[in-house]
Formats: sequence, structure tokens, C-alpha cells
Amino acid sequence: MRTRKSTLRKQSEEPCDGHTEGEGEGDSSHYEQIRDQRIKENMERMHNLGLFNLSLKLKAKPFKKKNKTTLHVKLSPQRRSSRIMSLAPVNYSDNRHKEKKEIDIFIAEGANPEVYTEEQEKLLGDCETTWELFVDGYDVDGNRIYDPIKGETCHQCRQKTLGQHTSCNKCELPQGQFCGDCLYMSYGENVMEANQNSKWSCPPCRGICNCSRCRREKGWMPTGNIYNKVLKLGFKSVAHYLIKTHRSELGLEGSGAENSVGEEISETSADTMLIRPTRTRRALEFGR
Repeated sequence: MRTRKSTLRKQSEEPCDGHTEGEGEGDSSHYEQIRDQRIKENMERMHNLGLFNLSLKLKAKPFKKKNKTTLHVKLSPQRRSSRIMSLAPVNYSDNRHKEKKEIDIFIAEGANPEVYTEEQEKLLGDCETTWELFVDGYDVDGNRIYDPIKGETCHQCRQKTLGQHTSCNKCELPQGQFCGDCLYMSYGENVMEANQNSKWSCPPCRGICNCSRCRREKGWMPTGNIYNKVLKLGFKSVAHYLIKTHRSELGLEGSGAENSVGEEISETSADTMLIRPTRTRRALEFGR
């Protein structure tokens, strides 16, 4: 067994096909000589044809960054006409900024005319402290918390939510429940001050409720979301806007007062207005 393994090992170490190591080295050197000769012939042929210098010229040149040039634009346009050369150039940008967008509040006309009495104007509410909107009854992400079991239904938005709600001391009915946001935006009152007041009565009991259901019962159309527009006009809430504008129209028709609606609105006390009052579009039309 040992002699057979030794003979197989010797046969594996011997070169195959009968070629020796010297013959293999000679073949490789002969191949390299032929290859070098062919490279030399190709280089000479490229020099003769002028292709070698051409390949060097075709190499990509380094890109040079251009310096940025600033253009000096003249603000005043050149007037070439002799007729208008002496006139000052018109700056249209100033006129564009001076123009203010007119705030238009549109409420559809209902079956009955919307008018308010002087007693209803006196029943408008007020608050000593401001109410922060979209905080009470909201979660950390700013989403309102609706709870059909523990929540209370707001008379204005008719949503059953958590948070503070009012309680009417006059009717003691669910119609006297208003959430903090609706009470502040629609009537300009603070829910915490209303709960501390033992004589507080709800807007339906005072006859000044402007929710969609109460307005339809009176033959008036819903106001929609006009709180932001009302603030820009200088009114504290939606109720202050509705009662003061319609009260002014009624007084102007019945008593024949010479003062315009805009002047009556500007004379209102500071406790019913958030900012300096301005004339509404309706007031300007009647003041002409």
C-alpha cells in the first residue's frame, strides 16, 4: 500500500503532456516577445498616421469656474420721450401696498327681517379676562376630545365634548350648556366667569342666541364661520356684530337719525370692542 501511494504522488508531481518546466518558460517568453513587437508596430503606425497626437488633444480639459457678475438694475426707468422726461417716474409698488382688501360678510337672506331691540343690545355679554381658544377640551396633539358618555353637549356647536361648559341659572336646561370656545367666539363671554356668576343666564334665555337652530326658528339663515372677519371689523364677537349692525339700521329707519351707522359703531364703549372699531361695508352703504 505504501509503494502504491508513493508512486501516485510521484506521477502527480511530474509535468503533464510530456512538457518540461523549461519548455513552458520558453513558450511564455516567446509569446511576450511577439506581443511587445506588435505593440511597437502599432505605436509606429499611429505616429505615422498622426493619431497619437490627436488622442492627446482629445483629453478633457479642466473646467474653469466663471466668476459671478452682479447686475446693477436701475430702479427708476429711463424716460426717452422729451414730453415726459421732466415728469417724476411712477412707482406702482407703493399703490399696490396701500390697497386694502375689503372685508365682505355675506349672510343669506331669510324669510323674516333680522332686527334687534335696544333691550337685546343691553343684554350683550362681556368678560374681564380673555379666553384661550382651542385649548380646553383638546388633547396634547391639538385634537378635540369627543366623549359620548362623559362629555356635555354644547348648544352652539352641538358637539358632546370634554372641557368646561356653562350652566344657566334661569332655565337650568341643557340649552344653557355652551363650551368655552363657542361662548367666547359667538358672544364674547368667558365660561369661567359665567360659572362663577350666580345670576348668569344663557343666550337663548336672553333672546340673543345666534346658533343655526335658533336662527332658523326665527326665520333667519345661519351665519356660518364669520368670527375672524368680525374681529377684523373691530367687533368682539358674532353677537356684537349682528346686534349692533342691525340695531343701527332699525334706528336709522325708525327715528330718522342723522348720524350714520359707522359713527354709531365708532361711539361704542371699549368694553364691547376688542380693537378700535372701523366701519363695515354695510355701514358705508347706508352712510352714503
